[in-house]
Amino acid sequence: MARKKLIVLVGPTGVGKTETSLALAEHFHAPILNADSRQIYKGMTVGTAAPTLAERTRAEHYFVQFLNPGDYYSAAQFESDAMALLDQLFHSHDYAILSGGSMMYIDAVCQGIDDIPTVDDETRKMMLERYEKEGLEPLVRELRVLDPEYYQIVDLKNPKRVIHALEICYMTGKTYSSFRTNTKKQRPFHIIKVGLKRERDVLYDRINRRVTKMLQEGLEEEVKALLTFRYTNSLNTVGYKEMFAYLDGTMSLEEASDKIRQNSRIYSRKQMTWFKRDSEIVWFEPEQLCEIIDYIERSSQ
Repeated sequence: MARKKLIVLVGPTGVGKTETSLALAEHFHAPILNADSRQIYKGMTVGTAAPTLAERTRAEHYFVQFLNPGDYYSAAQFESDAMALLDQLFHSHDYAILSGGSMMYIDAVCQGIDDIPTVDDETRKMMLERYEKEGLEPLVRELRVLDPEYYQIVDLKNPKRVIHALEICYMTGKTYSSFRTNTKKQRPFHIIKVGLKRERDVLYDRINRRVTKMLQEGLEEEVKALLTFRYTNSLNTVGYKEMFAYLDGTMSLEEASDKIRQNSRIYSRKQMTWFKRDSEIVWFEPEQLCEIIDYIERSSQ
């Protein structure tokens, strides 16, 4: 039996992954597994540019808006769920597509994630309350003491990373670093990695116009409906943080929208920096669909 193929489609926010993934899904008769750590939440449609109902009728979609904003979900859980789903899908499909811009989710499926203990509800609640009351800086200082090795490499401005490391330290009595083995897991399918890129000025223009479209399509109303979840991890993301500041009165709407554009551009650069470290990714312009299909077919042989 021919080996099954997982097409992994990556690229920065706003580059055009959705349309390309749909075209590939239609060509290869493949389902799409969404690898976006915010599009998995219900009610976060506009601010995450989640696939529309019309787009979701063009191909089978999984991991789109299946959780409530307050639900906890991790890259390790995504790995487990995605691997179980792929095992089922490959009974009836030769190809499947993993598409998204969440770097940890992509890596979790392609190479596996370390078996780090699941944080219990009590510890998670305690750390979230501390973050809300104290802010990030005291937690960063504490991480430096409890796990100096991880402190040297973690993004200290990322609350999720800092808090999760401290949760593990408190819950296990061991450093978070001690659980990070970075051992690549073997997968029972062939992985074909495709990256989408655009010239920076073109990408930035697309990002800017997308933010304008989000505001026109009701981002403010969406954020208002999510106010009760504002301190959950799911809402600690670009587009929502800035709109919360606007609703609090600390920013004007114009300032908030400009900040969303700026932070989206910054995030796109972080994504590209992460993905460019992976030599297995072959890069194309989104308009090169025929070349992308040809590359996938040649790689499948």
